[in-house]
Order: sequence, then structure tokens, then C-alpha cells
Amino acid sequence: MDLDRIQEALRREKLGGWLFFDHHQRDAIAYRVLGIEAPQHITRRWYYLIPATGEPRGLVHRIEAGILNDLPGEKIPYSTWQEQHAGLARLLTGLDRVAMQYSPLCAVPYVAMVDAGTVELVKAQGVEVVTSAELIQEFEACLSEEQFALHVEAGRRVDPIREEAFRFIGQRMAAGVTEVEVRDWIMNEFRSAGLVTDSGPIVGVNGHAGNPHYEPRTETDSRVQKGDFVLIDMWARLDRPGGIFYDITWTGFCGDPPPRVREVFETVRDGRDKAIECVAKAVASGRPICGFEVDDAARNYIVERGYGENFVHRTGHSIGTEVHGTGANMDNFETHDERRILPGALFSVEPGVYLKDFGVRSEVNVFVKHASAITTGAVQRDLVRIGS
Repeated sequence: MDLDRIQEALRREKLGGWLFFDHHQRDAIAYRVLGIEAPQHITRRWYYLIPATGEPRGLVHRIEAGILNDLPGEKIPYSTWQEQHAGLARLLTGLDRVAMQYSPLCAVPYVAMVDAGTVELVKAQGVEVVTSAELIQEFEACLSEEQFALHVEAGRRVDPIREEAFRFIGQRMAAGVTEVEVRDWIMNEFRSAGLVTDSGPIVGVNGHAGNPHYEPRTETDSRVQKGDFVLIDMWARLDRPGGIFYDITWTGFCGDPPPRVREVFETVRDGRDKAIECVAKAVASGRPICGFEVDDAARNYIVERGYGENFVHRTGHSIGTEVHGTGANMDNFETHDERRILPGALFSVEPGVYLKDFGVRSEVNVFVKHASAITTGAVQRDLVRIGS
């Protein structure tokens, strides 16, 4: 925990403090920001307040009194609910406004970790509760140089597997190869390369590619044949603590793609590039930019091309130690994400157009530096010609 930086941020945001709360390991963000390990067994509520000035302090149940021992400051013990309420009042004495892992109207569900009743309990002490979403970005979702290096290394290992996966399909197509077989081949390559993933990858043929979250399985397995469209979405990180995900989607065609397929691919590709350009120009000029603006850049272009109703998800998501991270999403569709894109942010840009007989998504990862925004890894410019 970087106490000095957190308190500096609280003063900058004119907040009295940042109040952390957990019960039954509901808030993984709290443990990561505070830099403590979550015990296997958490059955009682704890609170930890970092004030804008002064020493932090906590509130712990006597049964699990040691849970915050690695953190500085006094720990107020409680057993009964009356003691808990009194202890919380004491914890918040002198404060009028605190941040918590709360999102008004659940606009940003990735940070909405605190239940409504606990928010009500804090408000009952005469304290205003505001969202910690921007603080989380700064202290949880902005990568260090070391973390960015882990992401880059993951990409260096994933990209050749992606390239070889399309070649594998082409080599096996005549004899017969299916979505599940390609998925399993990719997973074996991940293991050999020292990579791990939480799920996937997605290998979708024709209409299956038109389902953004299609999962290859035996009951729906499709064979890949000449004239087929193929989408591969893969994400992985290094198999080590703190590994950062690399998340990409590429598409290809078994043979010469017809004009309609090329048109949809080019629409998605160019929409993707509009979003990347939007970020790059803003960062280079020093203009603050929010997630919703990036979504608008890609979506407006795709709408103009007549495919707006077929673009059914946000343009991108934050990436970290989890493939869907806790930073700003590129979203003005599923939510209106007003969080700023800060230096150190890593996120996907992945517009898509999904039709009944095929679907195109083109996904890259973008990393924001202090004066520039860059894509990491290879960027798809043309459909992969499978088997040629």
C-alpha cells in the first residue's frame, strides 16, 4: 500500500477518506489496493479507513481481530452489532465525504463491491458516500513498468500461437478439423509456452462467429471446411503471480472471401482504427479522454456504414491481472463510462459486427503512456487466408 500517494489523491479529489469494507471476500480490489492477502476464512465484517490526513484506522471483529494486522493504525474491536455501529461512527468521526467501492446506479459494475445496506449504514453516520472508481483506476488499474513488461511478454508468446492456429486449420482442413480440436490445440500451446487463461479460447465458424461469446463444445462443434469463416478470440497471461493478460481476436476465411465478408471486415477494422486514433490524438495533445468517447469513435463509424444494430457490445474493456480489469471501459453502450483514461491504462479495442451467418470482431490491446498511446502486439489489417 502506497499510503502517501493515496492520501495525496484523496486531498486532490477533496475527499475525507477512502473506506474499505469486506465480508466473505467480496471485494478483491480492497486486498490488492491495501497490499494484504485475503485469508481463506473471512466470516466477519471488517472496515479500514484511509483518511486524507492522519493515521489510518480499522474496525475488526474480535473473532478475526488479526485480519488487518499488517496495516498501520489503530484497530477498533467489536463483537455485537451495537459495538460495530459505534465503532463505525468512531472510525468516521470528523469526516463528511468518503469514497467506497460503490457505483451510483451500478453504472460501473466492476467497482460495485459494497452492498447497499453497508452504504446505508455509512450514510447513517452523516457521511456522504461517493464512488471510488477513479481512485481504483489510479491505484489498481494503471500498470507499472514491470507489469507492462509482463503484458508485452505474454503477447510475444500469444501472437505466434495465433498465427500458427490458422495455419493448423489450413493443414488439417482436408482431413477434417473442428472448433473443439482447434481450441484444444491452442490450450496445449498455451501450456507449452508458460501461459495460463481463465477460460476460452473462442473458436467460432460461420454462424458461431456471429455469437460474441460462443463457447466451442462437443454438442455444437462445427467442422471447418473450404468456404468457411473463422473467428479466433484468445487471451492469456504468463503463468506467474501478477501476470497481465494479452487479449486479441483475429478472423480468417478458408479460401477467397466474398465481397460481403470483406466489406464487414473492413468496416470493423476501420472502426477499430477510429477508436485507436481517438485515444492517440487525445493523449498526444494532453486532452483528458473518457471511455465513452472511445466507444463513440468506433460506434459512430460503424453506424454510418449501416451496421450499427449489429454492434451489440461495448468497444473495449480494461485489462489487468484479470482479463476484464477494473479500469475505464471503452463504453457508451452498455454503460456510460465517464472514467478518464489515465497513463498506465491497458485496455482492449474490439468492435464487432455480428450477422446470422458470420460475425467479425477485431481486437487489439492499447497501452497509454504519458504522451502517447500504442497498440501492443500484432494488428490485423486483412483477413487471414486460411489454407492458401
